[in-house]
Amino acid sequence: MLKIKSFTFNPFQENTYILYNEQRQALIIDPGMYEPSEFQIFQQFISQEDLTPILLLNTHTHLDHLFGNAFVKNQYSVPFAFHQDDKPVFDAATSAGILYNLSFERSPEPDFYLSEKDVVQLGSLEFQILLTPGHSPGSICFYQPDENIVISGDVLFQQSIGRSDLPGGHYETLIRSITGKLFSLPDETTVFSGHGPETSIGFEKMNNPFLMNR
Repeated sequence: MLKIKSFTFNPFQENTYILYNEQRQALIIDPGMYEPSEFQIFQQFISQEDLTPILLLNTHTHLDHLFGNAFVKNQYSVPFAFHQDDKPVFDAATSAGILYNLSFERSPEPDFYLSEKDVVQLGSLEFQILLTPGHSPGSICFYQPDENIVISGDVLFQQSIGRSDLPGGHYETLIRSITGKLFSLPDETTVFSGHGPETSIGFEKMNNPFLMNR
């Protein structure tokens, strides 16, 4: 059975996810730890639950989603991956930190890139990769049909959508990603977003002001 632990970290109030199974294997998605106390909280949970991280993933590579990449990579020696279309955003993350006056340890380079034809394995569970650009060029979502969940990054929020005014963003592309990819998922699919509370596909179809009548 899949378990999902979320933490809200850093000045951007970003959601960091740990997905783990009964064998205590864990996927780390978008580690956003920034303050020393946040690194301690994250590491303490991994230790208390006796988890073995097996993979580090980014839904996209804006700085608030990769503050903790170097720590996870160095601490747990796990492979690291995101979509290749987000490489320009990844390369600009350190400079973006300077603009926000937020210094952080630069993320390691990816060990490999993910594409939409790939799957991410966690024990017997396979996560499908959905390419959903618009917030960033290589934004991806991780969908697990057996558990009816999708990790959406900053593509879809509760009654909102991701920004499209950052470099590499595009509003109409973002809308097409949501309506064409995410809204094709079952209505009961729970959406775990990059910021804010969880929601569902069905709820957003009916209540999201950016997407109603689409």
